[in-house]
This record gives sequence, C-alpha cells and structure tokens, in this order.
Amino acid sequence: MLQFLRLKKSITFLCLVWLCVAARADVIRLKNGSRIVADSVHESNGRVEYTVGENTFAIPKSLVDRIDAGPPANVPASPTPAAVAAEDLPRVSDRLEISSGDIERVIHDGRIDVAALQAIEKEGPPQRAAIANLAAGNFEQRRDHLPAAANYLQAALKFAPEEPVLLESYASLLLQLGKPAEALIYAQRAIKLTPQSPDALDLLAFAWYKNDHNREAIEAWKKSLAIRPDDKIKQILARVERETETEADFHQQESSHFVLRYEGSNSNAQESLRREIIAVLEQQYNTLFNDLGVAPRRSISVSLYTEQAFFDVTQAPSWTAAVNDGKLRIPVSGMSSMTPALQRVLRHELTHSFVAEITRRHVPQWLNEGLAQIEEPLSSGGVGRRLALLYASGNQVPLNQLESSFLSLSGPEAAVVYAESLAAVELIRTRYGMSDLARILQRLGEGESVETALRNTIHGGYASLESELADYLKRSYGQ
Repeated sequence: MLQFLRLKKSITFLCLVWLCVAARADVIRLKNGSRIVADSVHESNGRVEYTVGENTFAIPKSLVDRIDAGPPANVPASPTPAAVAAEDLPRVSDRLEISSGDIERVIHDGRIDVAALQAIEKEGPPQRAAIANLAAGNFEQRRDHLPAAANYLQAALKFAPEEPVLLESYASLLLQLGKPAEALIYAQRAIKLTPQSPDALDLLAFAWYKNDHNREAIEAWKKSLAIRPDDKIKQILARVERETETEADFHQQESSHFVLRYEGSNSNAQESLRREIIAVLEQQYNTLFNDLGVAPRRSISVSLYTEQAFFDVTQAPSWTAAVNDGKLRIPVSGMSSMTPALQRVLRHELTHSFVAEITRRHVPQWLNEGLAQIEEPLSSGGVGRRLALLYASGNQVPLNQLESSFLSLSGPEAAVVYAESLAAVELIRTRYGMSDLARILQRLGEGESVETALRNTIHGGYASLESELADYLKRSYGQ
C-alpha cells in the first residue's frame, strides 16, 4: 500500500483549460517543472486546491514551487507545435502591438464576433485586420479548435503575408494539424524574413525534423543556440543527434502505410522478421481503422533498434518495451522471428499513432494507454482482484491525476497506473461500446475537455466514471 501512496505523491499531472476571454488564469508551478493552469487557486490545510471549470482538485503543498497570477486570457499566445514546449516559441503579444479595444470588440462573451471582425477588416489598415484575425485564431487555438484557428490565420496572412510572426504561428499550427510538409514552407518563409531569429530557427528545425530531415533540423537548432543558448533546445538537439548517429547506416523499406528503418543483416532470418513486422502492422492498421474510423494521413515511421541503441536514442526508463514519439521505436535485439510479445508491442504502439491523429495529442494518458492495451489485446483479468481491492480501499490513483505521461514513473508505479488505465477503458468499451470510445477521442480532437467529452458521450464525468469503475471491478472480481 505504501507504493500506491508514494505514487500519489510522485505522479506528474498537467491540467489544460481553454479559458473564456474575460477570465484570468492562475498558474501553479510544480517543483518537478510541470505547471497547472487553473481558474482559481487557494491553500488550505497544507494542500493547494484549485478549480478547472466546474471541477475542484487538490495536491500536497509540498509539490508546489510557487503560484503565479496569470494574465488575462484574451492576450493571444503563439501556437505551439507538438513536442515543443510553449516557452520555446515566441509569444505573439511580445512581438506585435495588439489593441485591447480591438480584442474586446472581436472576442467577447466567450465567442468570436464575426461581424465585428469583418468590420475591422473593412476599416483597415491591413496590419490591424491581420492582428484581429490572429487574435481570433489564437482564441480558437486555446480552445483546441485547430481547423477554425487555421482559417483565421490564413485570413491574417492575406492582410500581412510578410509578417514573420504570422508565418511562424501558421507553421506551428500546421505542425499541430499533422501537416509538416506545408508547415515547412511557411517556416522557410519566416526564416528568410528574420534569419537571425532563434524562435524562427527553432520552428524551422522542428519542421525539418517532422519531415524526416534530421541533418537540416540539427543545423537550424545549432544556429539558434549560437544566437541564444537554451537548455531545452540543447536537450532536443542532443536527442536528435543521438537518433541521427544511430540511424546513419540504416536501411529502409516501405509498405502501404509504413516506412521501416533498420540496421544490420540482410540474412533470410532478419528479412523474414521484417516482413512479419510489416504484416502485423498492416493488419493492425486495418483493425484500428475499423475500430476508430480515422487513420493517420502520412506514412508512419518505424525504427528497429538493438536494445542498447533503443535506450541510447529514447532515454526511456528501463521498464519500457517500446516508444511512440511520433515514430514507432522498437527494440528487437536477438529476435529472428515474430513472437506474441512483439506482436502486442507493435499493436500497442501503433494504437498511439491513431489516437494522436484523432485527438491531435489532446488526450489523457490513461485513455491513451488503456486503449492501446485493449488493442494488444489485453484484459484486466490478471490484475482484476488486486485492482478491486485497491478501489475498495479508496487507494487508487484518481483518473484525473493520470492525464500526463507515465514515463517519469518507476516500474512498480507504472504497473499500477497501466492497470487502472486498462480497467477504465475496458469498462467504457464493455458498457458503452467501441463506438463511444471512438466518439470520446473525436470530441477531444474537436477541443472538448476530458470531463466534457466524457459527459457528452457516456453521460457522466470523472466522478461518475470512478464510481462505475469501482462497481465494475467489484462485480467482475468479487470484491
């Protein structure tokens, strides 16, 4: 039981909220470097309590570094591409003069006033119209309505096609939308206008990387660091350099939906294994498309590593069997033919690619990992009795605290939260069907919060799901 209590204290969770224009956002800075954005925050009895929408949460004060009162939510921020932290990209409000009057005119009562925006476009000048559209685009992006945000940024660029901030913002948004080839075009236009901007260079590097041009990405990141040292960019660069060095002599083969990269022998045994890997992935691709109704638009990269190379490149914890960070990275040391364990790993990791496509990576980790385990396929039967005891005693980790990555956890901690995630998704599929699981993902991709997506699909939020899960485990495993 002490293991579960330690897990409650060590788990990293990050709550994202899309705020109304008139609201203020408080930011809880955690000692582990994460942050929580909340509507309101107060301290009570050694705990920090905070609200997000209609929900109230609490964490031990010992985990908190400081609490910052946030700026008004109507100040636009530059969009952030996946896997790049917000602080790595320029803030639009720092680089463009935005009229608060225009913002209040265009964005009020929690919505965009299209008529007011059109009036500003007619009044001019073009720069003012561009910024008004940019504000509307950032408003939609904070609500995770990315296609709508893209439309406003496209309109902004019509009024100011040579404004670097708009080009960077649109390139960043295209990366979030899974359109790296288009994003690269706009990132290149931005860097031509501001060749010494470290922000533009960082964005260009990320666009190159997402287009599988690692060497160009490395060159851009190095230029950025020469202008402005940045520890986070150094970490990203080091990882991409490790990957590039490891895969320098890799061979490549393609199938309908995958690009497989691998090192070493072309022996009959190794060739046979690669064929089997492709066959399993293609079969699972069709299964996932049938289950979820959406598939990734681009070919999926799969890299096969030795055990040592895998951990050198990913820096993943020792309990990790594989990693999907936009590319499937699979250790296959000593294997000459397909095994049941490798089949499960391939199915699991490919599921993450589909989930990322549907949700635009706006998905709680318990749902992401639970669904991937369901698709292996696994069931909670093996751990059901222990889970039932855990929930009966009230010592489970609440699902709303399992929204962020599990990679920082120890092996025993990870075993617990993976089991909880599996049971939660298994419950939803059993009681509501795979179609409702798919609808939850779709709603998350449309920008709904987890709580709202659950309520609009299975007619209950986190509290209801926790109660149903405890009851499901008790009925299924006799506790």
